[in-house]
Amino acid sequence: MATGALTPPADTVTEIDLEFPDNFLLIDLCGEYDRNLTTIENSLGVQIVRRGNQLSVLGDDASRKTAEEVLKSLYGRLEAGRSLDAGDIDRELRMGPESVRGPAGPSEQTELFKGESARVEIKTRKKLIEPRTDAQKAYVKSLFDKELAFGIGPAGTGKTYLAVAVGVNMLISGHVDKIILSRPAVEAGEKLGYLPGDMKDKVDPYMQPLYDALNDFLPGKQAAKMMEEKVIEIAPLAFMRGRTLSNAFVVLDEAQNATTMQMKMFLTRLGEGSRMVITGDRTQIDLPRGVNSGLWDAERLLKSIPKVSFNYFTSKDVVRHPLVAAIIEAYEKDDIK
Repeated sequence: MATGALTPPADTVTEIDLEFPDNFLLIDLCGEYDRNLTTIENSLGVQIVRRGNQLSVLGDDASRKTAEEVLKSLYGRLEAGRSLDAGDIDRELRMGPESVRGPAGPSEQTELFKGESARVEIKTRKKLIEPRTDAQKAYVKSLFDKELAFGIGPAGTGKTYLAVAVGVNMLISGHVDKIILSRPAVEAGEKLGYLPGDMKDKVDPYMQPLYDALNDFLPGKQAAKMMEEKVIEIAPLAFMRGRTLSNAFVVLDEAQNATTMQMKMFLTRLGEGSRMVITGDRTQIDLPRGVNSGLWDAERLLKSIPKVSFNYFTSKDVVRHPLVAAIIEAYEKDDIK
């Protein structure tokens, strides 16, 4: 029995018994020390009791029905051979159960998008990446379909992570010849002074989030070799001037910190056979006062072009710690006042 949930008044409590035939999957559903059940209990204000291969859910009618849907959806993930972690549970509680749970097994990107709520997966060398929210699924679809795509929204919504995953997928499947990852080298509200070392040492601190994402999808030695051979490039935005980026998957991260001229310069680097992704968060602009963000201007100027995709995320799409979503929502409410 999971503990820690709020117990509703006795006269409003109803109970339903849910049966899960595979006891091993039920163990995974409950989690270590029933921590997954405890999370659901605390979120929905219900009580969940385990009896053999059954879970009894006690609570008011609305909360009990929601808990039932969440538990069935999570169990369906496990039946389909998919993993289950804290982020998946948080997604179910915040976004609602998935309407479609496809069968287990590898999928090619060309078969992923047969419906708006179809199962979406991105295959990389190290892991299979699965967008968790509808906004993330639509974003991944646009990354495969469009030559130029924008991902705009708060931190933790997977904008950069998913873009790099799609880039790795397209590289290993032969759709592009190289990956180019770039960021503006702008301090986040503090002056760091002159950094020691050569050029790589100076710019690496700004590029570290891109290295982190890349290392999640490729074995360390393979990633290092690809970077040494320039199959994968990670460079500041300023280094893009004068280049034509052909047959490449190009990502500009933290685009809100690019000036209007830098953004125009970067966008016009797009060459034949390439895909370009621009990601940014309009609430985290670190440019000097009075300098316009190139992301704002690009959104204003390019929205009418049919072949350009704009994808937006909210706090509901946050896939980091659940507290991050609450923090973002608090700041959004304050901005409205």
